[in-house]
Amino acid sequence: MARKGSSMRLTSSRVSSLLISMFATFASFYVAGRLWQESQTRVHLIKELDRVTGQGKSAISVDDTLKIIACREQKKTLAALEIQLSAARQEGFVSKTPKHTDGTETKKRPLVVIGIMTSLGNKKKRDAVRQAWMGTGSGASLKKIETEKGVIARFVIGRSANKGDSMDKGIDAENSQTDDFIILDDVVEAPEEASKKVKLFFAYAADRWDAQFYAKSIDNIYVNIDALGSTLAAHLENPRAYIGCMKSGEVFSEPNQKWYEPEWWKFGDKKAYFRHAYGEMYVITHALARFVSINRNILHSYAHDDVSTGSWFVGLDVKHVDEGKFCCSAWSSEAICAGV
Repeated sequence: MARKGSSMRLTSSRVSSLLISMFATFASFYVAGRLWQESQTRVHLIKELDRVTGQGKSAISVDDTLKIIACREQKKTLAALEIQLSAARQEGFVSKTPKHTDGTETKKRPLVVIGIMTSLGNKKKRDAVRQAWMGTGSGASLKKIETEKGVIARFVIGRSANKGDSMDKGIDAENSQTDDFIILDDVVEAPEEASKKVKLFFAYAADRWDAQFYAKSIDNIYVNIDALGSTLAAHLENPRAYIGCMKSGEVFSEPNQKWYEPEWWKFGDKKAYFRHAYGEMYVITHALARFVSINRNILHSYAHDDVSTGSWFVGLDVKHVDEGKFCCSAWSSEAICAGV
């Protein structure tokens, strides 16, 4: 009986092993068949895609497809900008307001924002500028040059050393009537803060208006708006232009001299300034104004604002444009500015 039981267990064990082996074999055939079928399917799909696209190599990736689409969109945008630029050159410097497909007008990008540096006691000079070329905020003339010429002009002023005094109140009252000021509360109206004033103007203007250019001017010069526009139109394709009546000159190291520079020693043994635009009027492009805005807290200021502005761009890839039309002391029929 013991032998018989042992023989039966041995037979059962062999049968179980045989069944497991057969199952493993069938499973192997099944998996291999599935893998072969999927590989054949992939080969067929690739061949079909190659046939449709006309390519003999592997299919184009999703990333490459998105890049092609982006390039086509940029090409369309560039073509539209070229049309606008052509129209701007024909009209003078500003193209007509473009329209959406439904006929409604889109917002026109300003050509230039002009910041006219002024002081607390200079109301007569401001009134002269308004009468001569700028217009008044309360009337239609200021809005006219904004809509028709693309030129935004504002007086730029700080606060009195005694904030809230009668001089500050006088500026607030004037601005309530004319609406043509940029009031910088963080600037004290003093000669030593002239560079800070210009820097914060560029930062403020770049943050508020998406213009092509930003100009610094002063309240005792006349600006020829048409000449300014036609000159700037020639530089629309240059993203980093610094335009003005370029100069350099002696650095004065004696405190009793008019143009004394306290940091004269930074300019070397020859005591000569680097090339920079004369301070009565100069222009920078949108990219440079944004650079000033972003880095306003770390840009160094020298005693004179024109030197300071020039220093901000010395280490950048900037095109310095020496434009004689910005030499305000040499008035001509084509000049942009002139002293008054």
